[in-house]
Amino acid sequence: MKILFCIFIVAMVSFSQKRNRTITMDGIAEQYVRLILDIGQHDPDYVDAYYGPKEWQDASKKVKQQLTALEDRTEAVTARLKRIRVPKSNTSLTLRKTYLQKQLSAASVKIAMLTGTKYTFDDEAKKLYDASPPVYSESHFAEILSELGTLLPDGPGTTTERYQQFRNRFIIPKEKLDTVFQTAIKECRRRTKEHIALPDNESFVVEYVNNKPWSGYNWYKGEAHSVIQVNTDLPIFIDRAVDLAAHEGYPGHHVYNVLLESELLKKKGWIEFSVYPLFSPQSLIAEGSANYGIDVVLPGAERMAFEKNVLFPLAGLDPEQVEHYYKVQSLFGKLAYAGNEAARGYLNGTLNKEQALHWLTAYALFDSARAEQRIKFIEKYRSYVINYNLGQDLVRAYIEKQSGKNFSAEKRWSVFYGLISSPRLPGGLK
Repeated sequence: MKILFCIFIVAMVSFSQKRNRTITMDGIAEQYVRLILDIGQHDPDYVDAYYGPKEWQDASKKVKQQLTALEDRTEAVTARLKRIRVPKSNTSLTLRKTYLQKQLSAASVKIAMLTGTKYTFDDEAKKLYDASPPVYSESHFAEILSELGTLLPDGPGTTTERYQQFRNRFIIPKEKLDTVFQTAIKECRRRTKEHIALPDNESFVVEYVNNKPWSGYNWYKGEAHSVIQVNTDLPIFIDRAVDLAAHEGYPGHHVYNVLLESELLKKKGWIEFSVYPLFSPQSLIAEGSANYGIDVVLPGAERMAFEKNVLFPLAGLDPEQVEHYYKVQSLFGKLAYAGNEAARGYLNGTLNKEQALHWLTAYALFDSARAEQRIKFIEKYRSYVINYNLGQDLVRAYIEKQSGKNFSAEKRWSVFYGLISSPRLPGGLK
């Protein structure tokens, strides 16, 4: 009897060891990548970037799996991941496991949405992006508008009309757009490379496009290369040169993707970072760090000096207007969440399209063309809008807390680098 018992114990131990060998983090990561590629066959916007094994992508394209099958696979991969035991002392692997858990959870929600499940704006945002967007009332924006009105030149019309009349004085002429934009990119790149080591072969090209619901987009191609597209459907204002150069390039999306590829995919062999599912918690970090990165690379006074001495003259604009322009823009920035409220109402059905357009013109100060463009963005990307403003606020709070009181620029760069080269997600920014 004792012999049989011992044989049973040895068999169970052997089975357990074999089972643990087959369920590895790397194996789960591969299953995750293949799953994301297969979900992408149902939504062309879902896979924002992929630079993993070509045969995986080819295999995904051959057979479009049923959503029910993808749902079952997601549940199975998630269950396997839960069985992985990671010591709490191993911060790196803990972050990796949490990353995969959160990304798989969002993938499950995306599949549910593809099958027709409807979520409220807030539920969708929380389930996809791991963050809860704040709610603001009309009175909140009305107070900001009242203050903004005092900074605008006197004249007839609504605050929106007066703001647009003022801002139209700062449009970059089309024939000077590429020169101004390339100059801003060069400066942001120079400053970023003083603090972050990038691969020698990193590069990107700029393309000017039309008929898009966004103003700029970074298409990361792998091997440290990006294609950045700038939408020229509408006039581009002078502040957008630095904003787009930093957000899409340095130290924004381009640098973020380069670091994930070099530090996590290539150095650590974490294959999950060969794919980027757009509708996932990763996007809040990507967009939030890209927006906050504008202030990191060209903080306050330094940006003003660069604009005044370089960009305004290049664009043929009056450099003496720099200070006042950015004083107005700083206050305008406080209206950022007005766009979220329009999206919340429109997607929840409490605002029809006409009402949402009115909200965007009245409280976000969009002209009619930009309001229409934003509605198209909301219709296509839905609650994704939270990633820009809420993402920026969460990233700012995290980096400034981690940097400590009276932090130096170098310390802020160090913490910023740590964030954009790690698998940390929104829930880990607390």
